[in-house]
Amino acid sequence: MPTLPETVRASCRAVADAAQHVRINHDRLAAYAALLSGDGLPTPTYDLAYHFRGSPADTIAFVLTLDSINFGSGYFPHLKKRPGHSGYFTIAAALTDRFNASGPFSAAELSVLTRSDCAVLFAQHQDNPVAMELMGHFACALNDLGHFVGEQFGSDYAAVVATADGSAARLSESLTAMPYFQDVARHGDRDVAFYKRAQITVADLALAFDRQGPGHFPDLDQLTMFADNLVPHVLHIDGVLAYDPALAATIDRGELISAGSPAEVEIRAVALDAVERLVTILQADGQQITAMDLDNLLWYRGGGAVYKERPRHRTRTVFY
Repeated sequence: MPTLPETVRASCRAVADAAQHVRINHDRLAAYAALLSGDGLPTPTYDLAYHFRGSPADTIAFVLTLDSINFGSGYFPHLKKRPGHSGYFTIAAALTDRFNASGPFSAAELSVLTRSDCAVLFAQHQDNPVAMELMGHFACALNDLGHFVGEQFGSDYAAVVATADGSAARLSESLTAMPYFQDVARHGDRDVAFYKRAQITVADLALAFDRQGPGHFPDLDQLTMFADNLVPHVLHIDGVLAYDPALAATIDRGELISAGSPAEVEIRAVALDAVERLVTILQADGQQITAMDLDNLLWYRGGGAVYKERPRHRTRTVFY
């Protein structure tokens, strides 16, 4: 049986081969790989200004809790943000404050959280319908996590990681038992697996523990890119991805792209396949780089002014 990352790679390659709205500029790949190799790899850090660190068990609880709600980019323009914070860092910092003040939520507490509870926790106005829609999704995702940890792991967050026996692929697979981690779309007559948050949860655990102890996963290099809306945007602006004119115009107008639509699926899948192709080129040139490394490099690149001055695609989804 293929592993979860293998399934993601194969299904996204199939979409890239058949895509109608998004394509890879193959003649741009080698030059772009050379450009990226000159940039050097950024060193990701577990920033304690936004992320909680306590005992190993409490740190695991934090990462699992945060990554259960690590979505909402399509809602973030409507979110009440902390000054100087993006949508993600607003959510992460608020959750960190809760953990620093009161420790982790028990599985039982998570299983009964409401959207109003989430609005209070993340300081959102309850008369804002878009923000409250997101808070409703957060409540469902956290309820799922509470039931998952409580019913399958005896309310022990550390056991979720321990039972994967050090395998990034197995831990990612186990997380997909929760509905909000079941990141699979349809494209034509095929299923397309992304599993963005299932994989990034493992990567975040590795980062939180400096790849030691509960964060040690020998197969971490097998993870794929974490398919969202920023890396495709960077690849598009840099000329690696070409969007059809109608799709590009819709994104430039700031209009929402429907979750699960052919164009939305193709944006994520073709970007993921492009990253795989770039990794292959870089590795053949002697670079020690993984898809996860390249995702991180492109994510940081997306913070540049040239990428911020044009809108990236926005989709209201529970997967990124």
